[in-house]
Amino acid sequence: MKSGSYKSSKSSIPLLPFSLMDRYIASELLPPFLFGVGAFSSIIMAIDALFELVRKVVEAGLPPTIALQIFALKLPYVIVFSFPMSTMLSSLMTYSRLSSDSELIAMRSCGVSVYRLVLPSIVLSFLVAGMTFFFNEAVVPATNYQATQTLQRALKEKPSFKQQNIWFPQYRDKTNASGKKEKVLSHLFYADTFDGELMRGLTILDRSREGVNQIVVAESAGWNPSLNIWDFYNGTIYLVNTDNSYRSIARFKHQELKLPRTPLTLAQNKRDFNEMNIVEAQQQLDVIRLSGDAQQVRKLKVRIQQKVAIPFVCVVFGLVGATMGTKPQRTGRGTSFGVSVVIIFSYYLLYFITGEVATAGAISPFLGAWLPNFFGLAAGGWMLFRIASR
Repeated sequence: MKSGSYKSSKSSIPLLPFSLMDRYIASELLPPFLFGVGAFSSIIMAIDALFELVRKVVEAGLPPTIALQIFALKLPYVIVFSFPMSTMLSSLMTYSRLSSDSELIAMRSCGVSVYRLVLPSIVLSFLVAGMTFFFNEAVVPATNYQATQTLQRALKEKPSFKQQNIWFPQYRDKTNASGKKEKVLSHLFYADTFDGELMRGLTILDRSREGVNQIVVAESAGWNPSLNIWDFYNGTIYLVNTDNSYRSIARFKHQELKLPRTPLTLAQNKRDFNEMNIVEAQQQLDVIRLSGDAQQVRKLKVRIQQKVAIPFVCVVFGLVGATMGTKPQRTGRGTSFGVSVVIIFSYYLLYFITGEVATAGAISPFLGAWLPNFFGLAAGGWMLFRIASR
């Protein structure tokens, strides 16, 4: 028997990719995949953005041309989100149709194993996963950010929340009376606004020194990069003993203080998580780590892991859909669509639950993001083994 081929008593079926059978199955997978992209994208777009844009056109006076521009900028995010769903629909619909028409039976009678039959679906699923990852990293963050900025400029909205009501807590480790380490507040930074150069309306609580708390109230402040300090203007410094007794008060026109630069970094970062790629999200994580806020650190770690895990949902759905479709059955496209919706809903429900559990710290961020994939691969592999063993 030659290497790279399957041999049976009836015939010899090539195992190398791009055989006639592969091309045939791939040609059958493509139309329902494109149909799924269009169908799921339309549904998600209507729920996620279309109704909101229409409301802004009617109530807020958003120009229709700008609304169409924002709609186009939102399309990459929606289309990429529909890729895994379309993979499930395509694989289930295609293999169900081949099973209903007895084509799978004919192929298996020629010596083709079930593992070999689902291989084209899995290979194409990996291609879609790669495409999903590329678009999520290179296209979607930029278009989402541009859509947000376009909408704000059109409606002449005020700066986003990260440029208003800026607050930043910083923690430090402290050993308590029992000898255990605990997190205690070191600094609490608050500013009313940030115009790109100066923060205004500042209140800073400094508890970094033992025996005294310092409260700084200032009209404005700016970061001095040459000295790595803050320049505060027109303010007052209150010193309070730890027993809450008054100690001293000092007014100033200009005061230099050594405080963390992190609040400025947070204010300058105008993008939310859907507007960042993995590198930018990792940089944001490094900033949040400085605050010592374990809850926010865990949350962003989970989101970063999910950015990597989500594209591989295509592979999970490709395996599960193809395996379920190979069962002897006679189902129509409507039934396949309904089954796909149920599986997709179940997966994303588990995805949401494990993500929240990981954010709460019950499991690791890696498990929180990847556990649904592992569960799906295990279920798909078990079903495939059962079918192949018959």
